[in-house]
Amino acid sequence: MKILKSIKWRLQIWYGLILVVVLMGLGITAYKLERDKVFRHTDNELQHRLNVVLQTLRRGGPQRRPPLRPNGFDQSPGPPEEDFGRDRPPRRPEDFHLQPRDEMLFDAAATNGFYYVVTGRDGKEIARSTNAPAQAMYAEVRVSNGGMRINRFTAFPRLPDDRLKYNGDRFNYDKFPSNGVPVGQPMPPYLLGTFREVIIELPSSERILVGRNMVTELAELRLIAFQLAGVSLVILGFGLAGGWWLVGRSLRPIQSIGAAAVKISAGDLSHRINVAEAESELGQLAAVLNSTFARLEAAFAQQKQFASDAAHELRTPVSVILTQTQTALNRERDAEGYKQTVEACQRAAQRMRKLIESLLALARFDAGQEVLKRLRFDFSKTVSDCAELVQPLADERGVKIFAELPPLEITGDPERLAQVVTNLLTNAIQFNNPGGEVRVKLELQGGLAVLTVTDTGQGIAPEDLSRVFERFYRADESRTGGGNAGLGLSICKAVVEAHGGTIEVASEANAGTTFTVWLSLG
Repeated sequence: MKILKSIKWRLQIWYGLILVVVLMGLGITAYKLERDKVFRHTDNELQHRLNVVLQTLRRGGPQRRPPLRPNGFDQSPGPPEEDFGRDRPPRRPEDFHLQPRDEMLFDAAATNGFYYVVTGRDGKEIARSTNAPAQAMYAEVRVSNGGMRINRFTAFPRLPDDRLKYNGDRFNYDKFPSNGVPVGQPMPPYLLGTFREVIIELPSSERILVGRNMVTELAELRLIAFQLAGVSLVILGFGLAGGWWLVGRSLRPIQSIGAAAVKISAGDLSHRINVAEAESELGQLAAVLNSTFARLEAAFAQQKQFASDAAHELRTPVSVILTQTQTALNRERDAEGYKQTVEACQRAAQRMRKLIESLLALARFDAGQEVLKRLRFDFSKTVSDCAELVQPLADERGVKIFAELPPLEITGDPERLAQVVTNLLTNAIQFNNPGGEVRVKLELQGGLAVLTVTDTGQGIAPEDLSRVFERFYRADESRTGGGNAGLGLSICKAVVEAHGGTIEVASEANAGTTFTVWLSLG
């Protein structure tokens, strides 16, 4: 089903099922507690009235005392009585008289509904309250398969030979002689229709039944059950409505994420997810996705700018080659003229080759395909060799190089790190003032090799410092000279980071620029 595939509906269904189970458990427990309370109160009243009838029966005959102890229904039978009237003549109705105050306990005009019936050992009634139902005492207790079933008949109770013995709050079924009634001990109270009754058989085979019509209490219990059901339905309705609102509110960021993803996939990389609850789990996810989208937008913008800059840089040498070849083909020239044309084409091709090599190097670093050597070498010797390599360029511009290079060994790729040092020294010379200085210093700081290259040039504007390592970026158009494509510092950064190091730049206007490289020794 489509509904079951929806996270919102699945959460709502589970929430509804849990709420239904909890409400049913609470409702059933509350009803059972109230029902047990009502029956327990009624049973106590039945016990009290049973004792009253029993005492009255004792006063009407020669027996000494009944074995029943007035402490509830769960006492064990008393000791056997020697003379309890088994051999005396049957008791007559005129021998049984309730006291006036005791008759009030079974007053037909009262609303308590209690009644009694007393039968002799011959099965004939000795006494009956005026409010006793017509079929009172016409009950048969059947004990079978470990359970008790009570039905009304039109004859005196006939109890089976399997006598019911009450012990605590459970029933145990044992074989007894006699006709099955627990002698001297009341049977557990039972509910027969709307009547709650209890029966006791005396050793003299006389029986007493005390009961109460509980139609009012049962009606009240039914009303309580309906009220509990109604309240549970109301709570369930509010709970489901609140759950639906809460689930919808919780899943709202997912809808925002989906909508943002659709717009971004359509090409709108500037779109972001609206994070209303930044502290929630989905809010934190939305913040992470927004950050990812921002980096994705920056990457696409950088890629677009990179492609544009690469095309622009390649267009110049290609234009030079096309112009020179077209000029050479348009008219005849002497050998010197052809030589100059070829030399111009060669310079343009060399510039193209240098640019393409730089682009390929950056592409390999980006893809993680550049394999660096891991050799132990003297970094100070490498820096010194690079300084000697650029010395002719420094002499041409009248720039002096001062080096402070104590011996310091590190592990890395000597060729790639030499490329970094050469690029830094070349930039320091090219963008220095005529007659300026370049200071190179190598030292050990905190377990790291630190290389600084400082020039005395015009410096870099503060707004350009954060972009000097971007590809094809040049702070001013004057940096286009000398075949500079704006990739040198990008390559330096890629090489240093591939060695697990960092490179930074600091500059002051008209005071010079300092590049600092941190490299691990190991």
